Amino acid sequence: MKRITTVDAMQRFADRTRSQDCTLALVPTMGALHEGHLALVEDALDRADRVVVSIFVNPTQFGPEEDYDTYPRDLERDEELLSARGVDAVFAPSVDEMYPNADDALDGPVTWVTVEQLTDSLCGAYRDGHFRGVTTVVSKLFHACKPHVAVFGTKDAQQLVVLRRMVEDLLLDVDIVGVETVREEDGLAASSRNAYLSPDERRQAVVLSRAVRAAEQRIRQGEQQVEGVVEAMNDALSRAPDGRVQYADVVDARTLQPIDRLDPGDDVLAAVAVFFGDTRLIDNAFISVPSED
Repeated sequence: MKRITTVDAMQRFADRTRSQDCTLALVPTMGALHEGHLALVEDALDRADRVVVSIFVNPTQFGPEEDYDTYPRDLERDEELLSARGVDAVFAPSVDEMYPNADDALDGPVTWVTVEQLTDSLCGAYRDGHFRGVTTVVSKLFHACKPHVAVFGTKDAQQLVVLRRMVEDLLLDVDIVGVETVREEDGLAASSRNAYLSPDERRQAVVLSRAVRAAEQRIRQGEQQVEGVVEAMNDALSRAPDGRVQYADVVDARTLQPIDRLDPGDDVLAAVAVFFGDTRLIDNAFISVPSED
C-alpha cells in the first residue's frame, strides 16, 4: 500500500489508474478509523478496481470552540488497518498541501465551495462555517484523487445530502455512495468521538439511537404531525441525565427544510445531536412515510 502526501503525486496515481482502464474509489476520512470507516472501505473495494482512503483532519470544518487540536490522530495504526484490507493507497496530505495559500497576505483561504439552504438546518444551524469547510475540502479531494466513486457514511446524513447536491449542481463526474451506519451492540453509532466518553456517558449515549428508532416507530404507526414524532424523540433523549440535547428534528430528506406534516410517500430525515460534556454526538435515520392502503 502506498502512502501519498502531495497533490501532484496523488494526481499521477489517479491518472495511471484511469489510463489502465481501472475504476478508482475514494473513501474520505479524518483518520482515527473504526468499524464504520472500515465498512466504507469494504464497500469501496466491492465497487472499484483501486481504492484510495484519504486521511486529513480538515481545519476549516472545525469551529473555534471545537476539537480540532485534540481530534485523535494515529496514521500508522490507520495504515495497518487499511493495508490489511487491501487498500491500494492512503492520501495523507499536510494542511499546507491542501491549503497552500493559507498563510499569505490575504489571511487564509479566499476560495470556498458553498451549498446554500441545505446547510441552514440541523448541524448547520449550530456549526457556523462547518459545511463550507466540508464542501470545500471534499471538492479539493475530488480534484486531487480523481475518483469515479466516493463512499460516505449515512451517519453524517446532512453531509451526505449536501455533497450529493454539490456534485449535481457542479456537474462533477463522481458517483456518491452512502453506506448504512455501523453500530455497536447496544445501537450506538460508531464514531471516533465515542472514545471521549466516560464509561457512564457511554452507557447513556445509547439514547441517540433509541431516539431515532422512536421516530421511525411513531411514523410507522401513522403519526402525521412532526411535533408528535419530535416529542417521542425528546422523550427517549430525556433518559440520559448527563446529555444536553442540541436538537431533535424531522426534516424533508431531500431539501433538509423544516416540515410540519407527514404525508404518505414522503421521505424524511429524523436527526439528533447531543452533548455529553464537550463531546458532541449525532445520529439519524432516513424514513419513508408509509403509503396509505
